[in-house]
Amino acid sequence: MSPPQKFVVVAGATGNLGSLIALSLRKSEVAVKAIVRPGTAASRTRTLRQAGVVIEEVDLLNIPALTKSLAGGSTVVSALQGLRDVMLGTQGALLDAAVAADVQRFIPSDFSLDFTKTTPGSNRNLDLRREFHAKLYASGIQWTSIQCGGFMEMLTSGQMPMINDRWHCIHYFGSADQKLDFTTVPEVAAYTAAVAADPRPTPTILRIAGDSFSATDLAAVATRLRGQRYKTMWIGSLGFLRGLISILKFLIRGVEDKLLPAWQGMQYLENMVSGEGTLDPLDNDRYPDLTWTTVEKALREVDAEKDKQK
Repeated sequence: MSPPQKFVVVAGATGNLGSLIALSLRKSEVAVKAIVRPGTAASRTRTLRQAGVVIEEVDLLNIPALTKSLAGGSTVVSALQGLRDVMLGTQGALLDAAVAADVQRFIPSDFSLDFTKTTPGSNRNLDLRREFHAKLYASGIQWTSIQCGGFMEMLTSGQMPMINDRWHCIHYFGSADQKLDFTTVPEVAAYTAAVAADPRPTPTILRIAGDSFSATDLAAVATRLRGQRYKTMWIGSLGFLRGLISILKFLIRGVEDKLLPAWQGMQYLENMVSGEGTLDPLDNDRYPDLTWTTVEKALREVDAEKDKQK
């Protein structure tokens, strides 16, 4: 009798990134189990079920139940999002269960710039990830953190307001020549799936970027694509940005339980434009079959979609 097929466990598979990771694995015909909270609506798992993902409802804080669910899995991928109760509490229970179930590899929910190089205290959400890394080191499990910079979709959708089409300029703090790393969500998912299914040992940290560019580079790309000259516009120094973050944290009270208050996004921006969170070296070529989206391609696709809607 042949041994049962190994499978990858995905936690957080009902979210955008988590679902894409699970679906990327299924495209490669990898067996996938998505663990979801009891009572999760069937509509949230329909696409996963149709792709052949096994859905299992488990109390994510019940370590014995999680251990039973994870038994036989080769890799656990966490795509959970939240604050301390999730990133250390729920994800910590998932890690403990993975160790107890003798799972080979754990991929934590990092998917960010390189916070291992940033100043502790400069980013609340990434400090939680830093703290979880200490748990990973202590656990003895093989683990791999996937770092991807910023999501390209945040730039092209205007959630990260660098591109000002009205004034034809590119806003920046600090230096116009500081390189920033961006990767699309589907490409992060595809890379994560490749790591999860990789039978080889994987490094503790893998860094990827679909494109790395500065405000100067972005101005040149926008000028080339949109037929009007885009200039760089300095908003202020890094010190000014840090001061602005402090002021916002003081003024905006009562949001400590919110995942992304305004100042949190600015903390992430500061980690990028300071250069502290820059991804180096890059590991894009570890899986040569994967493709990457440059900022020029991303903007071209956004412009084409806008033209369709006119």
